[in-house]
Amino acid sequence: MLESPTFLVSRDLPSACEQESKWAYNAFCVTSLSKRNSWKPSEGSLVISHPESSQSDNDNQSDSTSLINQIGFDLTINCLLHSSRSDYGSIASLNRKFRNLIRNGELYKLRRTMGIIEHWVYFSCNLFKWEAFDPIRRRWMRLPTMDCNECFMCSDKESLAVGTELLVFGKEIDTHVVYKYSILTNSWSPATKTTTPRCLFASASLNEIAIVAGGCSPSGNVLKSAELYNSETGTWVCLPNMNKPRKMCSGVFMDSKFYVIGGIGEENSNELTCGEVFDLKTGIWMVIPGMFPAGGQDAPAGGKAPPLLAVVKNELYAADYEEEEVRRYDKGRNVWIRVGGLPERASSMNGWGIAFRACGDELIVIGGPRVSYGGVIELNSWVPDENPPQWNLLARKHSSGFVYNCAVMGC
Repeated sequence: MLESPTFLVSRDLPSACEQESKWAYNAFCVTSLSKRNSWKPSEGSLVISHPESSQSDNDNQSDSTSLINQIGFDLTINCLLHSSRSDYGSIASLNRKFRNLIRNGELYKLRRTMGIIEHWVYFSCNLFKWEAFDPIRRRWMRLPTMDCNECFMCSDKESLAVGTELLVFGKEIDTHVVYKYSILTNSWSPATKTTTPRCLFASASLNEIAIVAGGCSPSGNVLKSAELYNSETGTWVCLPNMNKPRKMCSGVFMDSKFYVIGGIGEENSNELTCGEVFDLKTGIWMVIPGMFPAGGQDAPAGGKAPPLLAVVKNELYAADYEEEEVRRYDKGRNVWIRVGGLPERASSMNGWGIAFRACGDELIVIGGPRVSYGGVIELNSWVPDENPPQWNLLARKHSSGFVYNCAVMGC
């Protein structure tokens, strides 16, 4: 426990925060957290003493129902908006008002309005476990265990991050179900089911909304229906049907429009090369011929993974696992251009077992060699520019080396 008033200067505090906010942030971090015996300054932070502080400052803030009265409510909120959401769990444990402030989600709405967004990677390399990775602090976090049966764990699952939620779609004994992990409560709970049960569908999110499209019904029919999910209300709304039914396809948001790319049509051998784009303003789907040429013939269409796609700064990228390269989509010419190679250790099984995602302004690849024992999982990142990819190894840990599901949450 710290014996005297001490203040924490975070090296990562955004420069947009004024000096008064910096001092208030420092005061908030330490005068509150130093009361907890287990707290110690985090690595990468500098601890200094403030010359005007006194022990009475701590006494004045001991009210278990108050925020930080000395700096006012607005400045307190401003400090919280600019602090890392890695710290929100500790902040919520300070008192009832801080806990309610974190859990009601209002801070995340304000962060979105101000453009303060942190992207975390959520993935599963084990049927029974989910993990999160903070690429800024390079910190691993294990999520609570899902309260579901083994049938769900062993079924094909899709995952989607939207707003402050991670949705995992799967099947129990006789019905399709959706489970929701909330970062506000750090817990899993049943979520609202889609209007039409489906698997192997395309999906993507944009702020607090998400769209799922296509996929396969419980009876095996290939679908062309689509639905929109609002994470603020927890409701699904049916959208107009796509022009073509398709399953094992991928979805992305680009230029605020939703794209469905690749996949298989009603005939299992029919690998679709066209894409479709949905304009949320007009509510109309439009077909884009030849948007995603069919891959090689090393595996039948039904054995290949959905296209590995990601959008950074409204530019679409694809990971070609057969050629082990990254390609960029030229919207004007409707062609794909090679930009460079994938990380050397990112292997897959016909595209399965590897994750290719956008994480803020970076592309990330998660994967590793799959071996019977002693495997590893690696997270590599690259900021797309005019140069060939120079992959930066963010983290490595022991794992099966096979990624079952992956989603990136930005909030």
